[in-house]
Amino acid sequence: MAVPLDPPPALAPALARLRPGSGTDSSERGRCGPVTGWEEERPEGAWRRENAVITTDFVPGSPCWLDLGAPDVSAAAAFYGPVLGWEFERPEGSEDFLLASRDGRTAGGIGLLTERGARSAWMPYFFTPDVHETAASVLRAGGTVRVEPRDVAGWASMAQFSDPQGGQFAVWTPGRAGGLAAVDDPGGLCWTELYTTDAAGALAFYEAVFGWQRADTPMPGGRSYTIVTPAGQPPERMHGGVLQVGAAELALSRGVPAWHPVFTVADCDAATTTVRDGGGAVAMGPEDAPGIGRMSVCVDPSGADFVLMTPVRS
Repeated sequence: MAVPLDPPPALAPALARLRPGSGTDSSERGRCGPVTGWEEERPEGAWRRENAVITTDFVPGSPCWLDLGAPDVSAAAAFYGPVLGWEFERPEGSEDFLLASRDGRTAGGIGLLTERGARSAWMPYFFTPDVHETAASVLRAGGTVRVEPRDVAGWASMAQFSDPQGGQFAVWTPGRAGGLAAVDDPGGLCWTELYTTDAAGALAFYEAVFGWQRADTPMPGGRSYTIVTPAGQPPERMHGGVLQVGAAELALSRGVPAWHPVFTVADCDAATTTVRDGGGAVAMGPEDAPGIGRMSVCVDPSGADFVLMTPVRS
């Protein structure tokens, strides 16, 4: 199996900065929206740690939802359940979408791929107060609208896009559904990362759309890793990074720039073994990133890639 760029060097500079106190074509993804009927009580400030990066305190441009487009929703749930400790519920009226939760807190969703030849992959959703305004910003900045803004029966408003380099992402305005509730704890999203063939172009695009702040961190080999933070937020609210790579280093995404999720797990080695036992593959690891944590790059049975990490806790 061809593997992508070694993720630990990419993740390391970002995670090391955690402070005490993270129109389509047939080659692209397609799935149903994140919510078709679900309501959750999300206590204010729930499940935040002192060093939490991704939190449930959503601000414009911060990750607020995550879903997987899969060719077989039930098979994907059977795989991710043991790996991330997720339980699943089918929202009323939905045949092809499952909500994932960990200890009663929503962790994301799995929806059915709707395009022939589409690649199974994870997609991040970023918070916006107005999906229509964000769609207009995407077009002005040179992006593409893949799924037009729509209201999902009062549960949320959403839209899906591609950036100018081809990286796919989405936006979401929570309605009766509150968004991600399991974050930065075992089974929850703790970081998002974009591998792209044009980091400068991608950053200019996302800054125009979301106003993201950036901080560049030097890497070995003369490259730079850029940490991104929502507009107007302190460095502690950084939620991801952007790294320029060559097309050959994007093997798992068919040479197309892509966002990748990083999930927290209590025991990276045990979770990685569960990946293999469930029919998935391990592209790299587990291995230690000193001062950051232990991580592995994994691929589910349908080809969607993701990262597992047990962070070093201060």
